[in-house]
Order: sequence, then structure tokens, then C-alpha cells
Amino acid sequence: MAVPSSLRQSLARSVPQGHQFHEIQEHNVSTYRIAVIGGTGPQGRGLGYRFARHGHDVVLGSRAAEKAVPVAEEVATRLAGVAGAGAVTGASNTEACAEADVVLLAVPYDGHDELVATLPLDGKVVISCVNPLAFDKGGPYGRVVDAGEGSAAESAQRIAPESRVVGAFHHVSAVTLWGEEEYLDHEDVLVCGDDADAKAVAIELARSVTSRDGVDAGKLRLARQLEPLTAVLISINKKYKTHSGVRISGI
Repeated sequence: MAVPSSLRQSLARSVPQGHQFHEIQEHNVSTYRIAVIGGTGPQGRGLGYRFARHGHDVVLGSRAAEKAVPVAEEVATRLAGVAGAGAVTGASNTEACAEADVVLLAVPYDGHDELVATLPLDGKVVISCVNPLAFDKGGPYGRVVDAGEGSAAESAQRIAPESRVVGAFHHVSAVTLWGEEEYLDHEDVLVCGDDADAKAVAIELARSVTSRDGVDAGKLRLARQLEPLTAVLISINKKYKTHSGVRISGI
């Protein structure tokens, strides 16, 4: 799925002077400059690695650039010799967003709203893989957001109304993302969102992880179900000593 022309034009306008949005015509695949907010954590690092491994330029963001730089160097070192790999750099969260076509939110839910409010997200495609989870003696469970009428992804959209937020990549394991397999082709990426063009970007980016398009899972409000599903996978992982994922059959 190539990025729609309307979004391609919008992305091109949003890129800062001195940078360029590229679309590769061969194989009808687009490449992006992706800011990973929370890029020093296991999930952000793993997704950044996957995106860069398959040709996207990645900026790992952190509250302080000096924390992001060594993680970016670790990822770049691992990609040395990988044909077609994108560049990986580290920066502060604000700097990473300013230069990005796409912003991935891969941060803990605690402090999520306050952080999102500080980011320059207007006009950006924002992908949230944030999972509001909690743990007690009974194990993991999904936290209730906005009295059951919201989700982390919806909160991000409310806080940054001029961005286009989609939810995706909630269920891929940080361990397998950092693994040696070329693709995690045993699982699917579920994508929800209200903006069709932005959702198309996330669906296409899923190829960098699973080798195929993500699955259109409906409207953004369905993040209320997708986010806490991660707690179920954590319980399965603990029971069976594995790193489980989601695979959709019948499509």
C-alpha cells in the first residue's frame, strides 16, 4: 500500500527546510523519517531498529539527547552492513519530532499526557503504541482511561488535535523486535484510526516488522480494546514462557 497522494503532499509540506520526504517507486514502497519518542526503551528501540533495517531513517528521542545518542549508536552498529538500512540518530524528543514525517509514541502511560503536550505534532502522522497497563498480585491488567470512554491514543489526539493519530504496534514483543529474524511473519500489526491516510501510513510501516501490510482494525476508539489486550499477551507469555503475538486468520 503506497502512501496516498494527499498525504504524500502533506508530508512533503511538513518536512523542515533542508530535509526531504522520499517515496521509493520501486516496489511501491514509501520511506519516512520517523521520530521514536521513548526510543531508549525496549519497545521504542526495537521498533526503531525494525524501521531502520528496512530503509527508514530513524531518530530515537529521549527527554535528554545525551541519553538517546548511545542507544542510537547501538542500533546503528547492529545495522552496519545491512544493505539499504536507514540512518539512526539520537536527539531530544522535541528535536526528533521537528525533523520527522511520522512520530511514534512508545512511552509509558504514566506521564504520557504531559509529554505529548510538549511535542510539536501539528500536521504529523502520530502512531501510538502506548499501553495503559497496571500490575498487582493477580498479574497485568488494562487501566481504565477516561472512565472507560478513552484510550492513550485518543488522549494523544485530544491533546494534539492538529495531528493525525493512529494506534498500532501494541502487541509486538520488544524481545522479538530486537531478535535476529528478518521479519516477525508469524504475527500481524493491528491498526486503528479515524484518518484514512494516516492509517495507511501505519499499515504500510507494518511491512518493516511483519513483511506484510498491517490489518485495518477500525476506528481510533477501538484502541480502548487493543491497548489492554497487551495484558492478555503478557499473561500468556508468563504461562507458556514465550513471546506471543497476534495473528488474524480469514483475511
